[in-house]
Amino acid sequence: MGSHAFTKNYADHSNDTGYQFEFNCDKCGNGYRSTFQNSVLGVGSKIAKGLGSLFGGGNFWAAGVAADHMKDGLRGKGWDDAFQKAIEEIKPKFHQCTRCGNWVCPDVCWNAQRQLCEGCAPDLAEEAAHHQAHIASQQIAEKMHKVDLVANIDPAGEMLAQCPHCKARIQPGKKFCAGCGKPVGATASKTFCTSCGVQLAAGSKFCGDCGHSQ
Repeated sequence: MGSHAFTKNYADHSNDTGYQFEFNCDKCGNGYRSTFQNSVLGVGSKIAKGLGSLFGGGNFWAAGVAADHMKDGLRGKGWDDAFQKAIEEIKPKFHQCTRCGNWVCPDVCWNAQRQLCEGCAPDLAEEAAHHQAHIASQQIAEKMHKVDLVANIDPAGEMLAQCPHCKARIQPGKKFCAGCGKPVGATASKTFCTSCGVQLAAGSKFCGDCGHSQ
């Protein structure tokens, strides 16, 4: 196999009937596939197997062996020549950075003004936009850290995810269940007026605020 001076980032999509390769940008991974190249040996192996199947028996076995030998030829000089041809087809679609040696796509990863890849010479407008968005995100986080979003929650109080009576979801900081109206958490051990909701002293028969009988 000969030497090929091109991107190391490629994939071989060749099969029994021919050759095709995909070459990818060393920076972003975008790529191009070469034109499919038919292989005379590959087509011949399919014909050989087809004839063997047609005549059957030992002829089928012999044809299969011959076809396998033909397929082995796909991995030798034929593959090498096809790979070189694919390189000649796709190579002009990439630029090689003279600083790092990477082969990159021109649309996304090449800085035409600096004639280097964007890994070595980043696009300043893109960098500015990136840092603006990143810093704005940090500043939003800093502002949000100064806002008390849980002022109505007692950090020392008992926290419940659902009502122990009706199993409804309990919103953080709430003293009563929105589903059944019963007290939850720390308030469950306290007594409240069934009319106005004010807390009552233990053993109270009437509410001291509204006079409602308990």
